[in-house]
Amino acid sequence: MNASRGDWTTVRVSDVALVQGGIQKQAKRRPVRNKYPFLRVANVLRGSLELGDVHEIELFNDEINRFRLEAGDLLVVEGNGSPDQIGRAALWDGSISDCVHQNHLIRVRPSSKILPKFLAYAWNSPTVSAHLRNIAGTTSGLYTLSTAKIKSVEIPICDVDQQRRIVSVLEDHMSRIDAAEVGLRRSMRRLSALQHAFLSSVLLGAAVSGPRECKLLPEIGIDDGVSSPLPHGWQWLRLDDVADVAGGVTKDSKRQSDPAFVEVPYLRVANVQRGHLNLDNVATIRVAPKKADALRLQPGDVLLNEGGDRDKLARGWIWEGQIDRCIHQNHVFRARVRGGLIDPRLLSWAANTLGAPWAERNGKQTTNLASISLSKIRLMPIPVPPREIQPGLVQQISDQLAGIDRLAKQVVSNLARSQALRSSLLEAAFSGRLIGRASDVDMVEELAGV
Repeated sequence: MNASRGDWTTVRVSDVALVQGGIQKQAKRRPVRNKYPFLRVANVLRGSLELGDVHEIELFNDEINRFRLEAGDLLVVEGNGSPDQIGRAALWDGSISDCVHQNHLIRVRPSSKILPKFLAYAWNSPTVSAHLRNIAGTTSGLYTLSTAKIKSVEIPICDVDQQRRIVSVLEDHMSRIDAAEVGLRRSMRRLSALQHAFLSSVLLGAAVSGPRECKLLPEIGIDDGVSSPLPHGWQWLRLDDVADVAGGVTKDSKRQSDPAFVEVPYLRVANVQRGHLNLDNVATIRVAPKKADALRLQPGDVLLNEGGDRDKLARGWIWEGQIDRCIHQNHVFRARVRGGLIDPRLLSWAANTLGAPWAERNGKQTTNLASISLSKIRLMPIPVPPREIQPGLVQQISDQLAGIDRLAKQVVSNLARSQALRSSLLEAAFSGRLIGRASDVDMVEELAGV
């Protein structure tokens, strides 16, 4: 590969860096007193580090010297469930003393032949990222890289002086892209906060004039928090007062071959998002015909998640009959409104906003999973407006959310455009076309379709 300045060659990572795996965090080790900061996969993003939550690990005296990170080390994610994230990497900046890394992070320590920042940019470039996806193995749905595979990865390289020039040009462009993306992500957070505040305001009748009253629900041994006063004619009711709430089907692997069973589509937690359903990948399951009939979803059913991360409890949306004969798994609750007491959309919006913190307070937390039981979620407080004004509230909320959604899509589009520009910039740099000319910006924007 030839560039306008200097010659390029292709080298294996093992020719220009030392590659080493990390330390495995064991549940039980011999008692030691030496605790050290411990980086995990969650701390390593593509091109940057997230150090808001750094764990500790106990090491023996001879282990710290082997696993201690040095500024300029490239940390590579060994495994991931998504092929797009396999091999993502970031440079260690040395901001935490005596820091080590787990076994699911592979450390690549550059030699004097390659600058750390040049290596990091090359590693996260489209060509190398595509190569990592191709060589990754799969185990139980997880894409993995070994130290041997990382050592064999080929990267483009030029002399160190030219590396410095390329890094300087890349940093100049990337700093502008980074600043733009920070602003876009801040806008997305503000839109999310605006949506939450607007929904809460309408659902609690903030714009309704007249006296307000706070009729407390009976004490039943749960943490309802502080109940907001509602306009005259509105009332707080529990979910069980307005809807029939049911759990879903538990998969019985041993009976999936039962000839008497029927195969039907079913919704899992991943399908039930906050404010929408993701039906791109709907699995099927074999169940008894009576079970399939009992759990068949009907248009207007409100779906609520039972478990996941703590802030995801009770998230969900409305089933609109998109798939025939569809049922739901046991980790997804179904709330079917009785007698038209509340519009399903108002119920779902209430669960996603007012109900989310309530579910966090009343859910159960294990080491890696939060959950809320069927008996508990039936007790979720719901503000219920008079029936005659519900259509107007639904229309008001729908119109406002449509506007927020249009703005959010524009932000997402701009983020995608930014990522395309970043990718094209790296591609140009490591094909020898980006060396500091005045025309570089025009060339990169053309590649990105800007």
